[in-house]
Amino acid sequence: MADLLELTPEGLYCRQGDFYVDPWRRVPRAVVTHAHADHARPGCDRYLCAARGKLVLRERIGGAAPIDTLRFGESISINGVTVSFHSAGHVLGSAQVRIEHAGVAWVVTGDYKLQADPTCDPFEHVEADVFVTESTFGLPIYRWAEPETVAAAINAWWRENQAAGRTSVILAYALGKAQRIAALVDPSIGPIVAHGAVMKMVRAYRDSGVRLPPIDGVPPRARRVGDGRALVIAPPSVAGSRWLRLFGETRVAPASGWMTVRGIRRRRGCERGFILSDHADFPGLLTAIEASRARRVLVTHGASESLARLLRERGFDAAPLATRFTGEPPPDGEGDAPPADEGDERDPDIADGAAA
Repeated sequence: MADLLELTPEGLYCRQGDFYVDPWRRVPRAVVTHAHADHARPGCDRYLCAARGKLVLRERIGGAAPIDTLRFGESISINGVTVSFHSAGHVLGSAQVRIEHAGVAWVVTGDYKLQADPTCDPFEHVEADVFVTESTFGLPIYRWAEPETVAAAINAWWRENQAAGRTSVILAYALGKAQRIAALVDPSIGPIVAHGAVMKMVRAYRDSGVRLPPIDGVPPRARRVGDGRALVIAPPSVAGSRWLRLFGETRVAPASGWMTVRGIRRRRGCERGFILSDHADFPGLLTAIEASRARRVLVTHGASESLARLLRERGFDAAPLATRFTGEPPPDGEGDAPPADEGDERDPDIADGAAA
């Protein structure tokens, strides 16, 4: 690996600037791409993130450590290394980190998507000498439909369940996907209700200026919430829990890129699943990589070996980069870490875990 960033036990380290990008352990200075738990660890002495993501990051890491910010496109010099943030389109405030020193530029993408999302800034193509890309869905089978098509399917499913007196429950990560779903669906169909972990992020999004429809929290010890009319948005950890009994008869559907795979749907026992991801699909990954004009591509998490091999066949100098970033791990224990935004969720079986 070139010497601008190196892999250490704490994570990706820029020795010239003396900072880490998305460190895995507590470090003096963390440059953070976004607030999912596999990228933003609590306990660092100081953080730097995109301004749009400051409130979300504070909610996730807690504490009182200083959080410095940069606007997208603004740059700062850290010990002679130029650092700037560019929108990654993954969740609110998610950024690609561009690092330049001695005429060499690296871009660490974190997680990203190219699809439009009303709750965060769009992906920005950034050129670099070395491009560090995720590959969560880096296989040709992963190709996303337009978000409006998915939203129409969710709306139709919601109406069908209403007609049968069943509450519709969408399982979606508390940070990012939950807010995106709320912004995509038709709120005139019925009330939108969310788990307490989702509501924490809803408040952070609203305080950051993101417009969302009315969303209600779930009162402790409530019964038959929504009278069968509601759309409930909750993290995947509630599947099969007592918390779902608050809503009477339910129909549960995950919203995930992994719903592309029939075997995963069967193992989850899903009658229905919606293919919606906050990560780039296979064509999106290739588009971002090619637009970077990078001489070298390093591929992290997911299908890193397969994607790196394909890129080499296309003439890129490409190789996997072993990191602890998990992206969006496959469900049912197939990933190597917990889902990326569930590290700080309370037990959904505890009454106040459902509180707003």
